[in-house]
Amino acid sequence: MENREFDVIVWGGTGFTGQLVVEYMASKYGADSDLKWAVAGRNAKKLANVISKRAGGFAADIPQLIANSDDPDSIRALVARTKVICAVVGPYALYGETVVAACAEQGTHYCDLTGEVQWMRKMIDSYQSQAEASGATIVHTCGFDSIPSDMGVFYLQKKMQETHGCHASTVKFRVGDTSGGVSGGTVASMMNMMEEGKVDPSILDLIADPYALNPQNMPRGEDGPDQAAAIYDADFKQWTAPFVMAAINTRVVRRSNALMDYKYGHEFRYSESMLMGNGPGGYMKASLVAGMSGLLMLLTAFKPTRSLIAPLMPSPGEGPSEEAIEKGYFKIEFFGEASDDAAKKLSVTVTGDRDPGYGATSKMLAESAVCLAKDSLDVAGGIWTPSTAMGEQLLDRLENNAGMSFTVSD
Repeated sequence: MENREFDVIVWGGTGFTGQLVVEYMASKYGADSDLKWAVAGRNAKKLANVISKRAGGFAADIPQLIANSDDPDSIRALVARTKVICAVVGPYALYGETVVAACAEQGTHYCDLTGEVQWMRKMIDSYQSQAEASGATIVHTCGFDSIPSDMGVFYLQKKMQETHGCHASTVKFRVGDTSGGVSGGTVASMMNMMEEGKVDPSILDLIADPYALNPQNMPRGEDGPDQAAAIYDADFKQWTAPFVMAAINTRVVRRSNALMDYKYGHEFRYSESMLMGNGPGGYMKASLVAGMSGLLMLLTAFKPTRSLIAPLMPSPGEGPSEEAIEKGYFKIEFFGEASDDAAKKLSVTVTGDRDPGYGATSKMLAESAVCLAKDSLDVAGGIWTPSTAMGEQLLDRLENNAGMSFTVSD
């Protein structure tokens, strides 16, 4: 791929998160650095407006490319021009396969923000072999789902090995103090997933499978369903509530373990939830969040109720205000413990300095794309996870460029 015209093409720069990716790329890498990048979309007028608005003084120098996911030839031509496609076009189950197929065919690396487990499973089953043959490194979930989870476990296990000479057989991820909003694209993906499940009920079974993304015919672990009620966590001394992203993140972390030949162990257990505080107040908050989460899932499960709540949700292209994005942040607490010795344990904190779903996510995705394009990665072609594809190199970029921190806690 040395002779490719571009290092990175941002595909879908006119959507809400796509605009943030363009803004970050322009502010961080400009238009005349060692990184050659472009922005692509299907509407030339919208694309020009976004670049004018988001790229500042570099707008005139950033190439604008036109392609359409409904036109496979235009996508293949686009993919052939770059080392990496940074895809920000969702729902991916509706608009993403043509791009993944072209990347797998032509040996072009790829990263995205999907949290659609059913679609990822389909991509793995459909394109893993082709990506292996072409050398394409395809990495899903390069945003808030699931980089803090996957890279947080990667960092914790690294420090466990350095400190105790072993890996943690049990790791807990707990959402602490966090502030952020929801975009229309996320809502659209969730609604589409439920629509697919209505047509094909096996999709709902797949989504509920704790090991939905593990390689086929490989051993499963001991994890069961995601947390659905208020539970007291003695390690954190707080009540916990279900975390909506657990249904995605936990599957990605378990796939990472399997792809590393069960480096964390065949008995590795992983869970995610939200910290709600201690005492009666913590219990009440955890119970309320659990109840609301269950109600939301129930309302989205049926078409009539989906139609009722859809107007109350942000539409595709909408999201938090710029002020909310700037003021947003997240803090994730991890706890890991070895099964053979309770004294072998470690706590880790992962933080981000922007709204997790959008300000932070856009930086995570952009740095993942640059990592795939510019860093020397010891990874073959195939469909990977963030930690198994990019590991230490991505960890460095997240800390140095993307406003994230990974630290061992007291």
